[in-house]
Amino acid sequence: MAEVMQESMKSAVIERYSTAAGQREDLLCCPVDYDPRYLEIIPQEVIERDYGCGDPSKYVNKGETVLDLGSGGGKICFIASQVVGAEGRVIGIDMNDDMLALARNSKAAVAEKAGFDNVTFFKGKIEDLALDRGKLEEYLEKYPIKNGQDLQRFENYTSELRASSPMIKDNSIDVIVSNCVLNLVDEVDKPAMFKELYRVLKKGGRVAISDIISDEEVPVEMKKDPNLWSGCISGAFQEQQFIKMFEDNGFYAITLEKRDEKPWQVVNGIEFRSVTVVAYKGKEGDCWDHKEALVYKGPFKEVTDDDGHTFRRGERTAVCRKTFEIFQQPVYNDFFYGIEPLEAVKPGDALAFPCNAGRLTRSPKETKGEDYSITEMNACGPGDCC
Repeated sequence: MAEVMQESMKSAVIERYSTAAGQREDLLCCPVDYDPRYLEIIPQEVIERDYGCGDPSKYVNKGETVLDLGSGGGKICFIASQVVGAEGRVIGIDMNDDMLALARNSKAAVAEKAGFDNVTFFKGKIEDLALDRGKLEEYLEKYPIKNGQDLQRFENYTSELRASSPMIKDNSIDVIVSNCVLNLVDEVDKPAMFKELYRVLKKGGRVAISDIISDEEVPVEMKKDPNLWSGCISGAFQEQQFIKMFEDNGFYAITLEKRDEKPWQVVNGIEFRSVTVVAYKGKEGDCWDHKEALVYKGPFKEVTDDDGHTFRRGERTAVCRKTFEIFQQPVYNDFFYGIEPLEAVKPGDALAFPCNAGRLTRSPKETKGEDYSITEMNACGPGDCC
């Protein structure tokens, strides 16, 4: 029974967005202000048939490799293409043939006006980024399944395709963007989807996801409604659950960059609104003590990060090399001072650091050295410190 309902929802999503690829449906999108500079070279039919709830392209930088999950008619891909420039690359993934056709038919015109071609569109499921469904369909056209032996060959080909020619390789993407699509994925496939996000990102890479969330848990009766599901409503994550999915899958520096004050829709008293979340990959690795410390600037008296490190305002907090390096990068560096030891600790001399020990202070003697006894009396000259 559950499988029948899943297929019904998937069919509803495909049918609704196939129709919306040919004729605009206003109920599928939220008002979004995009940078008009990037819209000038995009065909009007792509702009009109864009069904988003945010602008994750704001979090893309020059020269990066970008993956757009559920790329639809290609609007975010074409915006990101201009941001990353000729040195960058943009990949769009979608399962809807009509939306893919709209995007691919517009690709040449955008490339000609931009002066470079750096966008590729694939057919695939965003919860299974290893399998190129386009190649799979080409195989089936050439070798249709007529018997058990044909089926076995097809299964072997599928396994080989995943292993030797994955659609998106491990650790290959700088930034993943998505605009109002994750909610459309079936509930049973959403955990696999988050694992795929993490798999394909490079260490230090990030996601910028705009999607619809609910303030309350969506009841089962609403989840069974194909119209509500395909309309980006009943498949929405509950707001706390959405953040937790990133936490549970190893992301750090998870930030709620945008949260619409006004709900997009209210159904049965449940508010559905647009948010944009940015989160990073890269906490993997062992913890080694290089005698480094971080000083939290404020404004709060005390904060605790995702790994349990507690930082008290103005206090030298002992951290491992991995944490020290992460906190020197955005989003953290505006809130912390980094203190390095007077003499660098060689990798071979570093000891294991207890990163799960909570709040640990670092004595100034550790960073300066026990034998540090220098006296310096520096006078101020005109225009100096005095």
